[in-house]
Amino acid sequence: MSTEPPSGSGQQPPEDDPFRKQPPPGQGSGSPYDPPSYGSQPPPPFGSEPPPYGGGSYPTDPLAGMPPLADSGRRTLARIIDMILVAIVVWLLTWAFGVHEYNINSNHMSYAKSLGQSLTAAVLYMGYDTVMLAKSGQTLGKKWLGLRVANLDNGSTPSVQTNLIRAAVLWIPFAFCCACIWTAISGGWSFFDKPYKQGLHDKAAKTVVVSTR
Repeated sequence: MSTEPPSGSGQQPPEDDPFRKQPPPGQGSGSPYDPPSYGSQPPPPFGSEPPPYGGGSYPTDPLAGMPPLADSGRRTLARIIDMILVAIVVWLLTWAFGVHEYNINSNHMSYAKSLGQSLTAAVLYMGYDTVMLAKSGQTLGKKWLGLRVANLDNGSTPSVQTNLIRAAVLWIPFAFCCACIWTAISGGWSFFDKPYKQGLHDKAAKTVVVSTR
């Protein structure tokens, strides 16, 4: 899998976003992708090309100016906390509306997740992640463990659309077919991914998880 930094999403971080990238020391204010300031030096001759990425004063690391990447173990623990919190709400709703998990007859008892329960779980998990992350980049689990989701290209809090993509990749397979196996694969990908420690849902949304502590 390519480790090339993804291209920009075209989304500009809000000016008041406290988590947006900061420029490297001595680079001045603004995004680390701002063109270099020439100060008292004369500008380059007309027609000359600016230094390409990988040379000159243009940074090439998308993580420049961002907090360190989060530990994958803490990410897993935060996800477990969030799953438990939402699972309690799913259970209460499915119980209140009579959506049963177990089918029982005279011959055997079989476990069967109903379509109604799966749909409820998918909507709640996706809604929880999308709303919470669009607001602050943090779910409750991430907030308690000092983690935050950020756009890889500019470090800002992901938009509703970005978070919806991220949540859909993570929770639709979980709710309808693969349950915890898919969650382990998608989230566990961050343990081995280099250099950005992204889960599969992060790759789809072009996000990373960083530490706030």
